[in-house]
This record gives sequence, C-alpha cells and structure tokens, in this order.
Amino acid sequence: MKGVIFVLLGASFFGLTPIFVKTGFEYGYTLGQLNITQMLIAFFLLWGLSFVCIGKVKELSTRGVIKILITGSFVGLTSIFYYGAMQFLPASLAIILLFQFVWIGMIFEWIFTKIRPTKVNLLSMVITLTGVVFASNVVNGKITEMPGIGLFLGLLAGVTYAGFIFFSGQAAEGTPPLLRAALMITGAAILVFIIFYNDFSMVVTNDGRLWAVGAAIAAVGAILPPLLFAGGAPYITGRLANVLSSVELPVAIISAMIVLSERVTFLQWIGIILIISAIFVNELCGRFTKKSFTFTNMK
Repeated sequence: MKGVIFVLLGASFFGLTPIFVKTGFEYGYTLGQLNITQMLIAFFLLWGLSFVCIGKVKELSTRGVIKILITGSFVGLTSIFYYGAMQFLPASLAIILLFQFVWIGMIFEWIFTKIRPTKVNLLSMVITLTGVVFASNVVNGKITEMPGIGLFLGLLAGVTYAGFIFFSGQAAEGTPPLLRAALMITGAAILVFIIFYNDFSMVVTNDGRLWAVGAAIAAVGAILPPLLFAGGAPYITGRLANVLSSVELPVAIISAMIVLSERVTFLQWIGIILIISAIFVNELCGRFTKKSFTFTNMK
C-alpha cells in the first residue's frame, strides 16, 4: 500500500507542473529563465539531501556516472520541449502530446532491444492514437488552429520522455535513489545551462518572484516526483507503477480547468479516458497474456 500511495502522489505532483509553468509565462518570464531557476533549485536541494550517500560515488564507475548524466539530459530536454509547448498551446493539449510516450516507448524498445511490439502493444498504440484524435479536438478541426511549433514541441517532449523512461532503467540500477536523482538532475542542469546560457545572468539578478515560481516548478516537476517514485517503486511492480503514473494526465487536465480556466469538451474527455485505458491495456493485459502463455507452456 505504501508503494501505491507514493507513486500516485509522485504522478499527481508532476501533473501540477503546468499550473506553475503557465503562471511563469504570464508573469513574463522566458522559457530559459524558468528552466534555469528550476534546475538550480533542484540541483542544490537534491545534492544536499543525497549528501549522506556521497560515499557511494566511489562505487560507481565513470561509465555508470556518464550513463546517469546522459539519462538526466533527457529530463532537461523534456522540460524544455514540454514547457516550450505550453508557450503556444493550452496546458491540457501539451500534456496529451507528452503522453505519446506510451507508444513512442514501444518504438524505442523495438529499435534498441530488437523486441517487436506484441499484439497487445499494437492494440494499446491504436487506442492511444484514437484517444489523441478525440483529446486534441481533431474531430472538431480545432487542432488546425493551433501553432505548429507548439504541436511539434509537444511531440518532441513525448519522444524525450520516452527516452528517459527507457534509458533510466539501464543506468546504474544499484545506485541509491537520492544519489541517482541528484546525478540525473546534474545531467539535466548541464544541458539546460548550455542551451540557455544567455539567460543565466538574468536569472541571478532577477526578483524574488521568479525564484518563487521556479521553486514551485522544481518542487512538483523535479524534486517530489523522483523522490516519491524512488520511495514507492521498489514496493510495487514496474507495470503497476506505469499504470498508477497515468493519474498524472487527469490531474493535469483537471488542474488546468480549475486554476487556468481551460475548457475541456466531452469528446476530449473521451480521448483522455482512451489514452489512460491504453496504458492499462499495455501494462496489465500484457502481464496477463504473458502469464497465460507461460501456464500453457507448462502444461
């Protein structure tokens, strides 16, 4: 039960990210300022918390550290693309595009592990894409009114998030969760600082409001989710963790409706439900199919 609660809380916190990102843009802050502030706060806090694990660094090989840093760079890219999409799109649509990691992850697995998608995987992909048609308002033609750059950035966020999920499972698995999170945020911060180096001086000399917004984004986007996932994931299966993390989508949509006053139609809700259903089909049905196959072979 502890694992379930921690993972649900972690996903729920991440679902609140659009509220603070949109607020930052409304205050006039740039994409670079928000990303740099978030990364600085997350970097110092996570390294401060992981100080007790610092001795474990000696047990990590240079190759292991580099793998974690590269995996963390996918976190930085996801923040850039996801927040960038929210500059042009409603938060509800940006999160829907991010959730394309459901089927993009299958392509990653196919390319890098040569494991072909199963029938259940393909069914999940069809359900996801059908959900996108409804959730993005393609049916009503509304999506054609959206800026192409926003849609492109949203899809790129889905690609990089799928990459993060795929590669994070292969990067120094035995590393303590806190140290792992600190190293990942270091990789993300390095990438963000390189891309937005021109905004760095503007962040340091800016008012306290930017730091308040950045702290909120860091808390719900880069600090609490990884810590809660690290605390809860070991107690549940990976499939169940993926299913539970889908709560991020409705939390993001509902919070955008309540706080940001975004309108979500009935057809869009159908699409959202289909996308969440696709995760259940891919994770739970795939598990049952595998069990059934194993049982048949034993007979």
